Amino acid sequence: MSKNVAVVAVNPVNGMGLFQYLEAFHEHQISFKVFAVAPSREIRTNSGMALTVDGVIADLKGHENEFDALVFACGDAIPVFAQHASEPWNQDLMAVLKRFGEQDKLMIGHCAAGLMFGMAGVGTGRKVAVHPMVKALVQGPVATDAPSEIDGNYFTAQQEHAIPTMIDRVVEALQ
Repeated sequence: MSKNVAVVAVNPVNGMGLFQYLEAFHEHQISFKVFAVAPSREIRTNSGMALTVDGVIADLKGHENEFDALVFACGDAIPVFAQHASEPWNQDLMAVLKRFGEQDKLMIGHCAAGLMFGMAGVGTGRKVAVHPMVKALVQGPVATDAPSEIDGNYFTAQQEHAIPTMIDRVVEALQ
């Protein structure tokens, strides 16, 4: 039986990255729910496409035990997070990332995922692939220049174009 995955999508989310995960999960019959890191279920992709997802991050908070893995679907995460760090949905994101990490669940993501894991206080010492623009900001995990990194239960890609270098291993870990 496959694992149950919580996908957290920032607003705006990188559609190319998000849809790579969702298509792989659908094709391999891996159960998932998408939660908006936003005050409502309505989010947009970086290109402006409107999406309505399963829930908001507040719906996931306190229900981490119902999932075996977390995917951080990046987008304009860092600039938007910086502008709204004190908003309840971003505070909930940090709590959810921390809870999943503390429970040693699978932590998957691209672009700024490794940075966000570190900001939540998890992944210390784990190698993470991150977007070159945020590499210097990573604290806790060890940022690399690799297209993707798999270090224990951490699966990260430098950017959406590198997700294919790890997606087969992600799917294998989730089946």
